[in-house]
Amino acid sequence: MLLFWLACTGDDAPESTVSPLEVDTDADTDTDSDSDTDADSDTDSDTDADSDDDRVYVAYFVEWGVYDRNYRVWDIPGSEVTHVNYAFAQITSGECAVYDDWAATQKDGGNVAQFADLKTSHPDLKVLLTVGGWTLSQPFSDAASTAAKRERLASSCADMMEEWGFDGLDIDWEYPVSGGLYGGAPEDKENYTLLLQEMRTELDSRGEYLLTIAAPAGPSTIENMDLPDLAEPLDWMNVMTYDLHGSWDSVTGHNAPLYADDGLSVDDAVQTYLGAGVPASKLTLGLPYYGRGFSGADELGEAYSGLPSGTWESGVYDYKDLAANYVGASGWTRHWDEDAKVPYLTSSDTFISYDDAESLDHKLQYAADNDLRGAMAWELSGDNGDLGGQVAGWR
Repeated sequence: MLLFWLACTGDDAPESTVSPLEVDTDADTDTDSDSDTDADSDTDSDTDADSDDDRVYVAYFVEWGVYDRNYRVWDIPGSEVTHVNYAFAQITSGECAVYDDWAATQKDGGNVAQFADLKTSHPDLKVLLTVGGWTLSQPFSDAASTAAKRERLASSCADMMEEWGFDGLDIDWEYPVSGGLYGGAPEDKENYTLLLQEMRTELDSRGEYLLTIAAPAGPSTIENMDLPDLAEPLDWMNVMTYDLHGSWDSVTGHNAPLYADDGLSVDDAVQTYLGAGVPASKLTLGLPYYGRGFSGADELGEAYSGLPSGTWESGVYDYKDLAANYVGASGWTRHWDEDAKVPYLTSSDTFISYDDAESLDHKLQYAADNDLRGAMAWELSGDNGDLGGQVAGWR
């Protein structure tokens, strides 16, 4: 069965790039490096990161990347990232379960065993198990609906995390109440907080483990979270500040503008969380290692007629593809939006919004100016090493 993944953002839009579950002959589709980030770090009352040494660089590794994308665990720059989030585990019968067993445990020994090797080579690296994602979030509402069900899910996820030798859990529920691929219930708002509290209790009973979430950037999805209480049991929240505009809109727009007039920007999302009382030290700034394109238009805010082919799916381009084949190529022009602080590319009939070194400079400076915990990237296979190296250097 062909699944389509979206890991993370938006208002009426999905919050990260749709990634097809690619099929080959096997199968295939959102803490700092020191050991001092522990289970009770979520109880500090600090509102900002203590120092640059506390900054984190979190990056998602997608399970299906081992197929057509040919991005393997051994390709992860373990000396640059501080935390890797493994996307995704699913929820089956109210419990955490492996999604693609071939990729996770069998192909070339399996991702899980390869992560053990990576951690041996980079002992400060932390790896978290991400549960959910855009297409796998339907079971959350029921699994969080009662105390007994929350205990069952928390225990099973912690079991899987320990079995795999990982260092924590990252929850990607898209989304409580409404705004996701599947409908939710009004009770989700309270139940999500209760679920995370139960997970924190379960993890603390086993040792020092991390608990984070992938958090939305759109105002209508943020309002369905119980803030600031939801943040209390967490080490931090990875804010999905991308997919703010895309194929769900009627006109072209920036994928991840730092600033905007329409309420859909990196700044709007971050300030909403801070204004709701979430400490800056519990927020990471999401960075997209991909861009979004539109056909039949070559200007910002222009009606378009379709989607270009993209790298792996229509309308979505890996950064490394853009850098190698579009930026500076004949027929393509790079522009800079001084207001939004992001670049875009145009040809005679195509508009592509993306991020590059210049826009990352502005976003990383913004994260520093606002004392955020660090940066998060979706996702590793889209980078040629340049953007990740830049984040690591900033850190």
